[in-house]
Amino acid sequence: MPVLIRSTGRVLGPLVFALPALLVACTSTQPPAPTPTDPGPVAVDAARDELAALAAAAQDRHMVAQYVYSRPGQPDRTIAFTSANDGSWRVDVPGGALGGTADVSMAATADGLFQCALPSAGRPEPASCVRLGEPDDAIPRRSDPRVQHPLTDWLDVLTDRRAPLAVAPADTPEGLTGTCYSVDSTSASLNAPLDVGFYCYDRDGTPTGVRTGVGTLRLAAPPGPAPATVQLAGPVVIDRDPLDTAAPPTPDPSDSPSAGTS
Repeated sequence: MPVLIRSTGRVLGPLVFALPALLVACTSTQPPAPTPTDPGPVAVDAARDELAALAAAAQDRHMVAQYVYSRPGQPDRTIAFTSANDGSWRVDVPGGALGGTADVSMAATADGLFQCALPSAGRPEPASCVRLGEPDDAIPRRSDPRVQHPLTDWLDVLTDRRAPLAVAPADTPEGLTGTCYSVDSTSASLNAPLDVGFYCYDRDGTPTGVRTGVGTLRLAAPPGPAPATVQLAGPVVIDRDPLDTAAPPTPDPSDSPSAGTS
């Protein structure tokens, strides 16, 4: 019996001391815990998808609405927007030409893209329209009041997942309503596809507000039903050029006939 006890002690002793070492070795060979997934890109992709869906709904949102357009140092203006059931649209812009002294209406119909000059203090003549090109053509920069873009062609940019944009959820800017997103350009080009800023929508796709470096556009009242198509503000003429947004140059007094000459 004593021999058995000593023998058992000799056999168990090494096992007792080896067991902790084996446990440590097994523990050290366990695979490391997986790194938590970074939620940043997921949130960014979700915001991009949400904004694209709202912009797509806005493209299908036919209505008549008024927006207040604000720019620093200028009085507020009321912009009238019509998106007709046939896909035509019209945006009336007070002070949209000749340095703010002439009112214009921008419109796109099946017949083309038009700028209509409206009677105003800077241009009292009757309304008349000039064809600028095909319905999907770009408005010449010198005649572009720009305020219509968030309601018209920039919706195409917001729905295009290939457009170089960075989109993130944003708090609603003061004075605006709806669900808002911060939109920035990821392109190094100077010609960004749209103005960076905040874009806000109602759940049905109604654009409720836009704030960019050139001003703020906010929905003034609930929209009304859309007409079947838009009507141009006046007849189309071919004997005048479209109005520029910039003010005309001040006449040089030296170009005027001198007093006493005929």
